[in-house]
Amino acid sequence: MTLNHSIPNFLASAPTWFTIGGYEVRSHDLWIVATACACSIACGVLGCFLVLRRMSLLGDAISHAILPGLALAFIVTGSREPPAMLTGALAMGVLTAVLSSALTRWGRVQEDAAMGVVFTSLFAIGILLITFVARDIDLDPGCVLYGLIELSPFHTVSILGLQLPHSFVWVGAIMCINITLIVVFYKELKIVCFDPYLATTMGISAVLVHYALMTAVASTAVASFEAVGSILVVAMLVAPGATAHLLTDRLSHMLYWAAALAALSAIIGYIGAVAMNTSVAGMIATTALALFMLAALFAPKHGYLTRQLRQLFLSLRIAREDMLGIAYRWHEQALPNITLQTNSLSAPPPHPLTYDQLLDAASATGLSHILSRLALFSLVFNKLLTRLPSGDFLPSQLALTRARSLVRGHRLWESYLAKHLDLDPTRLHSKAHRAEHYLSPEIQGRLSASQASPTDPHGKPIPPL
Repeated sequence: MTLNHSIPNFLASAPTWFTIGGYEVRSHDLWIVATACACSIACGVLGCFLVLRRMSLLGDAISHAILPGLALAFIVTGSREPPAMLTGALAMGVLTAVLSSALTRWGRVQEDAAMGVVFTSLFAIGILLITFVARDIDLDPGCVLYGLIELSPFHTVSILGLQLPHSFVWVGAIMCINITLIVVFYKELKIVCFDPYLATTMGISAVLVHYALMTAVASTAVASFEAVGSILVVAMLVAPGATAHLLTDRLSHMLYWAAALAALSAIIGYIGAVAMNTSVAGMIATTALALFMLAALFAPKHGYLTRQLRQLFLSLRIAREDMLGIAYRWHEQALPNITLQTNSLSAPPPHPLTYDQLLDAASATGLSHILSRLALFSLVFNKLLTRLPSGDFLPSQLALTRARSLVRGHRLWESYLAKHLDLDPTRLHSKAHRAEHYLSPEIQGRLSASQASPTDPHGKPIPPL
């Protein structure tokens, strides 16, 4: 009998618990979602440590390489019960980690190449064993590879008089064990993840923690076989942890995020599988990938589009300040008789700046034409520049005040560089131009305290506060 990995039609005969949006939620729906959430969380929290240690490929290797352990365990014991399967898979999972480390350490093979050789070889052996040695018994390779969570509510065991799905019991137990181990050994795991050499000097065995983590990964993979299979468990081991890593830089928060994202993937994945009548495990993995892509694009700190937008705003701020600096220097040249030390900037410049003058001066500072026009539009929109009927631009008093602080920082930094680094005066302007946008009033005050001359190295007056 060949099992279809879509949701069987006969499940519609199960009793309805309640209705949401016209969809009848039945008992098996809740058990499938609960099993998927437990499996995803069990994999996701472990995946955080794999991601941090840059060992995601090793999680992939173990989840594939334990297949021969499953087949050999059945051949030896003749049983498909979880204890026998778990024993064989654990032995093969630890063997995978040992062989990978041995090839890297003694065979002068790079770590990623060693893992690739080991897990593909063991995976191929496992496929052969399952296909040829165990083909006459009910050990379906497709079930091992892809899982069959859709039918998990109908294979139950009695726990304290309650009929619970067999898969849910096992993945739920593994989830609880994983969370308990992480809570108990959180300090050791954290130190080994970020600095294994420090852990060794503190008396923590980094090797022991490594193999314990690999054992936990192997156990979780075995418990997940019936639910999501060998291949799709890799997505749940990597995707939630990788997504959480994009959202936060704190390990404790990362674990919470990974668990939440794993559960969300399971819930949305099941809803999508019901809507599309497709594989639940496959849709869960696809949802986890979709959440990762969203985080990769829109994460507050590490998202690609977020970084690009932040860079655009920074470039626009610098362009605006450059424009204001141009307006101030024009004002300074147009009013040579005004004593700037008296803070006399109340009168507007007698010759406002033209559009071409602003863009040419901005281009001389390295600003692109598009960015200069955006900055100019922003200054006019915020009423820092006023466009006259003639088309020229007149800076407001507020614009000149802001620009004065910018020019002050520029000239103070030039003076500091000339005094302490003895640089060529012709090279001071470009260096000060980059730094002027980041000099706070506190830094300017400290630079001013060490400044004896009222002018910069070029003889230009340093504006007051």
